[in-house]
Amino acid sequence: MHQPVIAVVAFDRISPFHLSVPCVVFGDPHPGAPLFQLRVCAAEPGPLRTTAGFEISTELGVAALDDADMIIVPSWRDPSERPPQELLDRLAGAHRRGARIVGLCLGAYVLAEAGLLDGRRATTHWAYAEDFARRFPEVKVDVDVLYVEDGSLVTSAGTAAGIDCCLHLLRQGYGAEAANRVARRLVVPPHRQGGQAQYIEQPLPRTARESRLSGLIDWVRANLQAPHDLDSIAARAMISRRSFTRRFRQLTGMTFGDWLIGERLSLTQRLLESTDHSVDFIAEQAGFGSPESLRSHFRAAFGLSPTQWRRNFKG
Repeated sequence: MHQPVIAVVAFDRISPFHLSVPCVVFGDPHPGAPLFQLRVCAAEPGPLRTTAGFEISTELGVAALDDADMIIVPSWRDPSERPPQELLDRLAGAHRRGARIVGLCLGAYVLAEAGLLDGRRATTHWAYAEDFARRFPEVKVDVDVLYVEDGSLVTSAGTAAGIDCCLHLLRQGYGAEAANRVARRLVVPPHRQGGQAQYIEQPLPRTARESRLSGLIDWVRANLQAPHDLDSIAARAMISRRSFTRRFRQLTGMTFGDWLIGERLSLTQRLLESTDHSVDFIAEQAGFGSPESLRSHFRAAFGLSPTQWRRNFKG
């Protein structure tokens, strides 16, 4: 059985954390998760210094990118520095032959320098979004998301969003359960939607009032089959609709409607992969109201019908 080849680009003065993100998701063995052939490829002659003060070395150079199924650029050391031309040429060639190209955090600069993002949607770390948009006016920059997929090109926001992006790629290619298994091993949330805001004003509850809202979120997750709307949820939280909307966005970075659809889709994925229930039954359990509504939301989110998802990932 073919093991997909995933190449990670390393460079001088790389952050060890950024390098470790794709390596731990795709390189470490996780029980029940697919295996990949991971390559760390040096963008320039080594040994390569890290920002933590130690050096890394790899026998592979950019030529090893030429037959990779996916190439991940985990960041870049300096947005104002143009990456080596050979790296840019290899990335462009890999894109032409159909490889998936991923730029995590400032890695989006490398993809843009290679000309891959012109006319496409992309994101990067919020602190560099203004500079990125100025440097690459042909790119449609979306700063309010964790990750963006445009065809075979994927970019993510900074730091921990790279984990979300890699789990998304794993989920998309191998199913929700495979991604969930890896997430459990890493002790991170199994799925944060790409459309979630990069910067959340208050990511963790800090007062009794906000803890109550977190408890409400847990209750909704446990009762997705019930009809929910802003008025009924705000009433359950015993606050006004306007206050609920504001506090929910502060807590999650999303509107309640977008969050609810994401939770229902996540449950749908799990039920499709782990049960033999009909799409009609799953639509009812996930709270979509009708199989037509489920199919419409599912295809819009994943580009597949529920039946195709089950065929690809069940078992």
